[in-house]
Amino acid sequence: MNTQELMKSARSARTALAAANTETKNHALNCMADVLEQNTAPILAANAEDMESQRGIISDVMLDRLALSEERIRGMADGIRQVAALPDPVGKVLASHERPNGIQITKVLVPMGVIAIIYESRPNVTSDAAALAIKAGSACVLRCGKEAHRSATEIVKALKRGLAEAGLPENSIELIEDTTRQSAAEIMEARGIIDLLIPRGGKGLIKSCVDNAKVPVLETGTGICHIYVDKDADQEIALNILENAKTSRPSVCNAAEVCIVHKDIAKEFLPKYYNRLVADRAKAGETPVELRLDETAAGIIDGTAAGPDDFDTEFLNYIMGVKVVDSVEDAIAHIDAHSTGHSDCIITENEDAARLFTSLVDSAAVYVNASTRFTDGGEFGQGCEMGISTQKLHARGPLGLEEICTFKYIICGNGQIR
Repeated sequence: MNTQELMKSARSARTALAAANTETKNHALNCMADVLEQNTAPILAANAEDMESQRGIISDVMLDRLALSEERIRGMADGIRQVAALPDPVGKVLASHERPNGIQITKVLVPMGVIAIIYESRPNVTSDAAALAIKAGSACVLRCGKEAHRSATEIVKALKRGLAEAGLPENSIELIEDTTRQSAAEIMEARGIIDLLIPRGGKGLIKSCVDNAKVPVLETGTGICHIYVDKDADQEIALNILENAKTSRPSVCNAAEVCIVHKDIAKEFLPKYYNRLVADRAKAGETPVELRLDETAAGIIDGTAAGPDDFDTEFLNYIMGVKVVDSVEDAIAHIDAHSTGHSDCIITENEDAARLFTSLVDSAAVYVNASTRFTDGGEFGQGCEMGISTQKLHARGPLGLEEICTFKYIICGNGQIR
């Protein structure tokens, strides 16, 4: 089917999904998880083809985003089961009050209808997005990049079989077959078919959707995430957090891209930081982090002089900017000038500094003494997520079940007229 036909097919399933009760949706999700695991072999075979087609074209860290394994597929299935175990958002009462004339007004969460997700090279997004949409009572249109299309096709086949086993329409999930820009443009212009579009990927994809879409867009953002090491930081905690936030999976949006250090501890702390992220990793046969240093940091440790764009770049690689500042206020000012509003962290034992940082840093997730890698729907107890919203209207942070619903007002009276 072409893109228009697939979108309309998904839309035709929205009534059945909106009518499905919690038990039915949960049964469907558990069936989807079971069938997904049962089809590990064909999914891995398709993923191997995707990997081979991209080897030598994309970087090793981006290949890691694309790669699936038995463990990762089990994790995807477990994520679906976790969504099944969460409270059903549909029908949740957000507010209720009675007017003086006796009319009762209730604000209730309801399904969005049809949610489209345009994403790039992460096959796990396929199952995460589908699971969240189904639990939230909405149909799901998936449009992945060409890099992951074989993998996504096998994943969607499994998810559809799970839906059928549970008695829900298979067309509740549709994967767009066309991976050219034309299909993305058609989704962006599908007013009356798509109720919400969520772009999940790089800066160019997100900007294209925000600039060109005629359907409502929930903007997810790139992650230029900062970690500020205050003069009152526990330095061992700081080193552990920096290593985790930068190196545990550098290709994801919640990985740290910039380390900011207070000048009072820079001469003591930066050599430890260099040893942990560069020298020690090289000795252990692990990829060392390339440091892009401001003038002050360059006078203390080895690295590359920071270029004009290095503090405004989401590297998604083993690269990290380093800046030395005079105060927590200067750290906040730097973050304000360069952050994408995703996740930023202060490491400090000073409660006043922590309070000032959390009050003034205007990001979706603001951390004190914890890795930015926790900005994730699963880690936040939401099962999984559609993405991380860095905008401020409708939803912010991990996009879980409630965030992909809308609401309506239900007004009950006994004959009142105005």
